[in-house]
Amino acid sequence: MIAGRKVIAVLPAYNAERTLERTVQGIARDVVDEILLADDGSRDQTVEVAKKLGIPFYRHTANRGYGANQKTCYQAALDRGGQIIVMLHPDYQYPPELIPALAGMVASGLFQVALGSRILGGRALQHGMPFYKYFFNRLWTWGQNLWLGERFSEYHTGFRAFSREFLLKIPLLENSDDFLFDNQVLVQAVFFRFPIGEISTPCRFSADSSTISPWRGAWYGMGVVWTTLQHFLQRAGVFHFRIFDPSGRRLQEFAG
Repeated sequence: MIAGRKVIAVLPAYNAERTLERTVQGIARDVVDEILLADDGSRDQTVEVAKKLGIPFYRHTANRGYGANQKTCYQAALDRGGQIIVMLHPDYQYPPELIPALAGMVASGLFQVALGSRILGGRALQHGMPFYKYFFNRLWTWGQNLWLGERFSEYHTGFRAFSREFLLKIPLLENSDDFLFDNQVLVQAVFFRFPIGEISTPCRFSADSSTISPWRGAWYGMGVVWTTLQHFLQRAGVFHFRIFDPSGRRLQEFAG
């Protein structure tokens, strides 16, 4: 716990058997009250490794997508009483040792969303981020900052912490079930004026780090542009989009 608030780390997993144990070993159990894994129809032994580690898990019988997997993670964490929920990829790309720092930003009450930025430290390329990923990360971030009126160092990190209040109030279930989900969540946070903070985090890229193909990356980039345009049109009162509708589909408060 931090400041009396229950901290749950959620791991959206897909084919993570080689890195899951190392990721879990780096999580500070004096801060993190529970670790939950959601498996998105992995074709390897991810679930068996989770069982060996004693981690509660939720399993999609078929691959439903990265966004759908996060929706499962967050609903499960809310159902189990999580008040600060930290999302960490189990591929060991992001350092689990920084979970207390991210969770602490939310626990402070100053932020509802906290991001672990690979860009702030200025060493993403030295840590192995492929140049084309770095280039498009910078390009899309520059464009979104310009159109959203923000100054974030990146919108594409997979290391994030959220307050319970944030996850219950945004229409998260209106978002994509694919990789665009991550970007939509941050644009929603901007639209609904939730405070967002960032810390610098090193990153690690290797053969067992999760990634998407250049083709899917191009689709993701087009989705980023469309999400930004949606935000602009909604703010201007020209169109109405469900992802920015306060009455849109949301995660549910556990009633049991």
